[in-house]
Amino acid sequence: MFQPSVGSDKAALDTPILCIDLDVMESNIRSMASYITERGKQWRPHEKCHKTPAIALKQIAAGAIGVTCAKVSEAEVMAAAGIHDILIANMIVGQPKVERVASLCQTADPIVACDHFVQVEPLAETCRRNGVSCRVIVEVNIGLDRVGISPGRDTLELAKAIDQLDGVRLAGIMGYEGHLLKHEPLDEKQSLIHEAMNVLVGCRDSLLENGLCCDIVSAGGTGSYQITSDCPGVTELQAGGGIFADPMYQNMCHVRDLEYSLTVLATIASRPTLERAILDCGRKTLHPDFHLPIVKNHADAEAVRLSAEHCELKLGPQSQELQIGDKVELIPGYADFTTVMHDNFYGFRGNRLEVVWPILARGKLQ
Repeated sequence: MFQPSVGSDKAALDTPILCIDLDVMESNIRSMASYITERGKQWRPHEKCHKTPAIALKQIAAGAIGVTCAKVSEAEVMAAAGIHDILIANMIVGQPKVERVASLCQTADPIVACDHFVQVEPLAETCRRNGVSCRVIVEVNIGLDRVGISPGRDTLELAKAIDQLDGVRLAGIMGYEGHLLKHEPLDEKQSLIHEAMNVLVGCRDSLLENGLCCDIVSAGGTGSYQITSDCPGVTELQAGGGIFADPMYQNMCHVRDLEYSLTVLATIASRPTLERAILDCGRKTLHPDFHLPIVKNHADAEAVRLSAEHCELKLGPQSQELQIGDKVELIPGYADFTTVMHDNFYGFRGNRLEVVWPILARGKLQ
């Protein structure tokens, strides 16, 4: 497969490709790290937006304590890169996965989320058999109604049961306020997130009152971290996507003080009319459903329709001089679902290619 050489000019590269403005991404990383640490919290960013150890290591260098993953296979990729503290914020079910977690405990210190004793008992038995111990946190349903045990007595009883098992170590609790990320108006969103965190912290208090460990109270996605960071009792934030600061987060979740750093470089392949241009990228290149892509540096050009391999731009008077063969950059509306369509990130300083990063955890679904 052809790879452009480091030092290449962006305009000379074949398209479509997934590009990172390294200066902007690194600024976003620093901003997120300082915002969270200034509020007395730790940062354990979710890697689902990038799936790339090289980027995770940049976050750790900026102050993150580790990473959050969704799958065991993602955690394995991160551990292979030397990342030790890994939260698998998902239910791990089935003996093959449990065996892999036990193996992961030989080289890293993972944490596994659970919301039922049936998930934890096989993990404990497998860890005992392999001579290791795995940290476990209880996921509490604080309103998203996806996974998570009910707060209150149910959370306490599950925590007590976990505490009695050899092979696992109760480390704390987590909750996700994902149902509130796009809530309007903003002052009501703030109030509701504080209420949700009060429920989660109430569960922590109950565990502590019963002599149980609850060192970790984990929460906070990118769309809410600037509120959740101010909630007393939360110990760490999982927000990761802010490093790219997608339009969905900025325009729909009102995340502030971060800048777009991810783009898709594309080429105009057709100009059917004065008001219309067609790019050589589509739904197989970037994900449009949560938020359509934004055309960078062409304020009156608008992405209006995507099919499998085409993106239609509606052109205003200032952008109608674009011609077939010209390069255009699109800011993906949502990075998490765009990253997984690509093999590599192309990192630029200005218009100079500095690095090509394989997206090593792409396709890691188990």
